[in-house]
Amino acid sequence: MNQQMMAQLRKMQTEMTKAQEELAATVVTGSAAGGLVTVDITCDMRARGVHVDKGAIDPDDAETLEDLIAVALNDALTKAQETSSKRMSALTGGLRVPGLS
Repeated sequence: MNQQMMAQLRKMQTEMTKAQEELAATVVTGSAAGGLVTVDITCDMRARGVHVDKGAIDPDDAETLEDLIAVALNDALTKAQETSSKRMSALTGGLRVPGLS
């Protein structure tokens, strides 16, 4: 490889590392039942928090609360994946790079 290509590859690697760090610090929120249950996760798919409004808690109906948590989590995961995909595709020019999209 020539020097110019190597320099471009190093620059792209640096930009990818920076993007991954930014995504790790970016928090998205998924919600269910109009916000009664929310889940915060980073765009590198790490849970940051779960909030359950007291109005969503029925001691006689734990199954509904469990379902709401799952819905909020799936919503957050979808948002994190979309955010991550947009950020990485901006770096790769829309190319589908395995492990990055």
